[in-house]
Amino acid sequence: MARIDLGTIGNYVGQSVTFGGWLTRKRSSGKIQFLQIRDGLGFIQGVLVKAEVEESVWESAGQLTQESSFYVTGIVREDPRSPSGFELSVTGIEIIQIAKDYPITPKEHGVDFLMDHRHLWLRAPRQRAILRIRAEIISAIQGFFDERGFTLVDPPVLTPSSCEGTTNLFHTKYFEEDAYLTQSGQLYMEAAAMALGKVYSFGPTFRAEKSKTRRHLIEFWMIEPEMAFVDHEENLNVQEQFIARIVSRVLNNCKAELTVLERDVAALERVLPPFPRITYDEALDLLKEIGMELPWGEDFGAPHETAIAEKFDRPVFITHYPASFKAFYMKPDPNRPEVVLCADMIAPEGYGEIIGGSQRIDDPELLEQRFAEHELTEEAYGWYMDLRRYGSVPHSGFGLGLERAVAWICGLDHVRETIAFPRTLYRLYP
Repeated sequence: MARIDLGTIGNYVGQSVTFGGWLTRKRSSGKIQFLQIRDGLGFIQGVLVKAEVEESVWESAGQLTQESSFYVTGIVREDPRSPSGFELSVTGIEIIQIAKDYPITPKEHGVDFLMDHRHLWLRAPRQRAILRIRAEIISAIQGFFDERGFTLVDPPVLTPSSCEGTTNLFHTKYFEEDAYLTQSGQLYMEAAAMALGKVYSFGPTFRAEKSKTRRHLIEFWMIEPEMAFVDHEENLNVQEQFIARIVSRVLNNCKAELTVLERDVAALERVLPPFPRITYDEALDLLKEIGMELPWGEDFGAPHETAIAEKFDRPVFITHYPASFKAFYMKPDPNRPEVVLCADMIAPEGYGEIIGGSQRIDDPELLEQRFAEHELTEEAYGWYMDLRRYGSVPHSGFGLGLERAVAWICGLDHVRETIAFPRTLYRLYP
């Protein structure tokens, strides 16, 4: 008999099937055994009635412990009470391995214990749901850009210089030269956009800042589109369409996973364009009204972003930040040069910034001025200046932090659950 998987179990109602799985838990009423089985693609309850199976099958079921592996054969039944909609009337069991003393039991465990056993914690229904949603988000991202004519380009992980200063980068030696683990592929994506028009990168990035907040990881994944002949306003339109597409895909394709996470889907259903837009100045006024006054020219922290987001029922753009604390490559507003044509997208429900983007400087003289102000050398950044010397055009881009987006969409308290093996300030194991 051909083996199936639980992802296709609905195609076999009334039929005998065989699949491999692991036992998550078991209970017995004496003459009936109930096995909760998973195979990585789904969960199902297997039911054994002692009077209806061979003695060897009954005994094999009795030997199974949490996370024991086995092949199971049975008849698929529809069961509307089951989360999967199906149940298995077990007729055969072939044990692969009996697991002994599985460390993660149904009792409460501390976060450090669970993170030490992350390689096993991934098997829990909640962790599986998060990783399935992450995969759906990745698929939605790739589909969004592929359908719109973007080309995927892979920037280097090892770089000779920084996108935004070297303070928070991991330094290494590249043979006899200094090198850094990338914190952004953006500068390279600008070069790619001058060749291919619309591009995006999708890869790991690294920040060496010693932050241990619920929003930060040391190693995380970034999606960084860059678009030639696109201005600030067009850039914002792409971003809100992008986020709305991702959320819609998760709502449509991950209903079971959102249920496992007990996510309030009503909050996600409101994520529809257009998103509200306020300027940095308007954000300061809003904060002043609620007693969180900041001087002009100071950046927002997490409490400020949360307070601003609470005023809206969907993501909000904060635009036109002061140039003084933004990156050197951001284009000044022609009507007000002290602010730049940029925006941060702040997620609702206290999840903070999930996208940062801007129109880039395309004037070579202004960029040379910024080089001088930021003490950037021609030796390190000459290639970047070449993009303005040879056919410069208006262009814009943005970056989405994947793990923050996953945390928001899943409704998680901490980003450490958004990636299979998180790297945090004090964790490099497993």
